[in-house]
Amino acid sequence: MLRTASHLAKRDRGMMPRAVRHWLGGSAIGLALLGCSTTSEPELSYLGERQLTDYKAMATSIDYPAVESETARETMMARRPRTVLDRGKDEVWELSLSQALQQAVQNNNLIRTRADNRAPSAILSAGDRAPSSYDPSIQETGVLFGGRGVEAALASFDTQLSTSMIFGRNDLPQNSLAGPKALISDTGVFQSQLSKQFGYGGSLALGHDMNYAQTNSPFSLFPSAYTGNVSASYRQPLWAGAGADFTRTAGPIAQSFGGITGVNQGVVIARINQDISLADFESSVTTMLKDVEDLYWELYLRYREYDTAITARNSALQSWREAHRILEAGGKPGFKPSDEAQARDFYFQARAATETSLSGVYSAEVVLRRILGLPVNDGRVIRPRDEPATAQFQPSWETSLTEALMQRVELRRQKWSIKSLELQLCAAESLTQPRLDFVSGYNVNAFGDRLFGNAGTPGTPGYPFHSAYNTLAQGNHTGWNLGFEFNMPLGFRAAHAQVRNIELRLAKARDQLAAQEIDVSHEIAQDFQSLAVQYVTAQTNFNRFRAAQERVRLFKAEVDAGSKTFDVLLRAYTSQAEAEVAYFRSLVEYNKAIVSLHYHTGTLLPHDNIWLSEGQWEPEAYCQALRHAWARTHAFDAPHLDTEPEEFVSQQNWAPVEFAAPGSARNAATSPFEEVVPAPPEADEPTPLFAPRRSLPYDDLDP
Repeated sequence: MLRTASHLAKRDRGMMPRAVRHWLGGSAIGLALLGCSTTSEPELSYLGERQLTDYKAMATSIDYPAVESETARETMMARRPRTVLDRGKDEVWELSLSQALQQAVQNNNLIRTRADNRAPSAILSAGDRAPSSYDPSIQETGVLFGGRGVEAALASFDTQLSTSMIFGRNDLPQNSLAGPKALISDTGVFQSQLSKQFGYGGSLALGHDMNYAQTNSPFSLFPSAYTGNVSASYRQPLWAGAGADFTRTAGPIAQSFGGITGVNQGVVIARINQDISLADFESSVTTMLKDVEDLYWELYLRYREYDTAITARNSALQSWREAHRILEAGGKPGFKPSDEAQARDFYFQARAATETSLSGVYSAEVVLRRILGLPVNDGRVIRPRDEPATAQFQPSWETSLTEALMQRVELRRQKWSIKSLELQLCAAESLTQPRLDFVSGYNVNAFGDRLFGNAGTPGTPGYPFHSAYNTLAQGNHTGWNLGFEFNMPLGFRAAHAQVRNIELRLAKARDQLAAQEIDVSHEIAQDFQSLAVQYVTAQTNFNRFRAAQERVRLFKAEVDAGSKTFDVLLRAYTSQAEAEVAYFRSLVEYNKAIVSLHYHTGTLLPHDNIWLSEGQWEPEAYCQALRHAWARTHAFDAPHLDTEPEEFVSQQNWAPVEFAAPGSARNAATSPFEEVVPAPPEADEPTPLFAPRRSLPYDDLDP
């Protein structure tokens, strides 16, 4: 029974892809059979009974490309990922932040970014659109319309050589009173031309033609003869499409496509597109480095959380053992049997938190490994070696905003787009004028019985046309042409529509730049707020942690003395662990806020000591540049001619801003956090930070 696609769609709206594939195959079979039934071909009969499987097999099969590729070594050599069930001791890799950044830059030709676990990464989902280090070179070598690179745009000004040599024979019967007769002619045609397009719009062509003809006609002077010429022609646009400004933006007007003006096909636009591609690449690299730093500090936080969880678990174990010992000894004043069960419950709660923290360490390490381009597991476990900054960072608002407006790659990219549209608008306005070209040509003609030789003896038949090249060398037979060509579409509807389109795009681009600058200021403002709140919160949580430590010490002494129950001590342990985790979490967020400020001001690359530069030219390019430099040095200035187009690139002299000493009006770096001692808040005095513990996931003791 055949069903239509709409019927099947209503019935099987929630079908899986395989089911969809099957009914598509069934529909193909049905349509094929239906088409066969409507033809006028006779019905065929075959011996035996068979199932119709050919259509089904062909319609439902999935083809795979025959591509020979070698799987990456990082994938093939990767070990089984670590889990909380594994107790093996791997080598610890003390990785610094600078080493992590270096690994990310070296290992990622395709730029990686932080991926959401719920969705595929950009490399998997974007395909060819994924950013990579190849993108600037791909743009540089582009040849397609609308995406031409600089080399393809310069190719429009290359000298073109065309040559051909064609031989032929024609046997043509003639209508003659003398009887049927055939006119036989042998021909040979040689054509050669050199053409050159100039940057100011003019074009020059040099050509040489030579034709050979041999015939049995009785009316010819020579049975065979050579005719040809040497010619030169020149064309110069005078109105629409004239001048170097138009040509460098839109390309030569003579090479425009029909119906397409091509005002974005010139060398300058190709160069701007290359700069935009470099800006996109820099933006991708900057985003990757920010993600690397964020993930580095998040892995540091996971270790700190695990370290705190181990401390809380060991304290809970000691409390459980103490409560169990007291219970087996018959108790003591103030001790209740439920204290032992509560201590046991607190221990298992702390142990579960430890296992969860260990899993968090493994997960954060795998995420960091992915963005660094490392295998899932290479026998080493990454542990951050650097400590987060604790000194107060107070950047200047005016300096940060100025740096962002100058250095943000998104703003630079948008300004390149605006400059490209401005140049295209000038070129498009030129095309709203009529096309007026100056044309000229000159040729020296040749004719002779032979191709080479002398002119012959005076008085002989055909003198002096016995040699074609001799006639050409004498230059007595010349021709020339000179004039103007004019054409224009009445109304210029397409040209004015293009101008209006570019004007609207330019207005949108300028508004977009203004909106981007506003967004940049808001991003920096949020970073300033985040810096302040995270620093203050870290300081407060540090004081909270110190107070929680003192609380545990005092409660433990009271529990040992029998004046307090285990319930109070266990709550104190919990509060201490929460305070320690809160302190390190706010400290990590404070360092991530510093990274975010550098990212939003466009100074993250120099802050990480990473610099991007274009590769070197070919050796021949340096020689050609030197020749052009010497030619310009010995040239004379032409004050009445516009021989050099206006510069479209501006150089900005920028250096990283150094923060001033403490107490200045710009920036300051203060001492570490202040601890609250057991005294009124007004009597706080600065004390050094506690020495951080260094606990590995494998250093804890099993109960």
